[in-house]
Amino acid sequence: MAGHSQFKNIMHRKGAQDAKRAKIFTKIIREITVSVKTGSPDANSNPRLRTALAAAREANMPKDNIERAMKKALGGEDGANYEEVRYEGFGPGRIAFIVEGLTDNRNRTAPDVRAAFSKSGGALGESGSVSFMFDHVGLILYPKSAAPDDAIFEAALEAGADNVESFEEGHEIITSIEAFGAVRDALTQKFGDPQQGKIIWKPQNVTVLDHDTAKAVLKFMDVLEDHDDIQNIYGNYEFPEDFEG
Repeated sequence: MAGHSQFKNIMHRKGAQDAKRAKIFTKIIREITVSVKTGSPDANSNPRLRTALAAAREANMPKDNIERAMKKALGGEDGANYEEVRYEGFGPGRIAFIVEGLTDNRNRTAPDVRAAFSKSGGALGESGSVSFMFDHVGLILYPKSAAPDDAIFEAALEAGADNVESFEEGHEIITSIEAFGAVRDALTQKFGDPQQGKIIWKPQNVTVLDHDTAKAVLKFMDVLEDHDDIQNIYGNYEFPEDFEG
């Protein structure tokens, strides 16, 4: 949706995420493990691993932690077999949510996610119940200081991006899933590592929350983010401009 910045929601989550650094490290290590096990240990030929390593750098994860995760995955020391799961439903204020996870036990994860939806006043739905309201796309974010608006715009479109928007907070590039790796690599060569680069579920339209619903959404997301199996949460909402959490 034109004019909708992913930065706003990310900034509201940053404080809470900083307080949960150990949890974030656990989730990134799990993603690195799955990336290596399902692909190549060579980041140059494994886009998913490159994205996981970029997330590790963004979270300031120590190199020792990253190297241990890689070695464990390569050596088969991590005995858990993680599988990707996705849940869809309506949370507080009938906001649509997509929740992605990596789990070694669906029978543990599914009831926990269902309970989180129920306790928030929402309900977990069937697969496909809300995903039609989102586009599955690549997202690349750069800080405003990375390059002038025109330079980012031209480089991204030349590399194959679908859409480029610049906001006060920074530059947002949207790509198809197929073009994501090529666009990210081209921009990295010109402007350095992005602030964030990943495949996301981007809402086609958003609801600007009132303050009470915004607080309820934050509480709901906190519960999910506290769960080791949950990797990503997407919703078709936007926090109000004057909301401080």
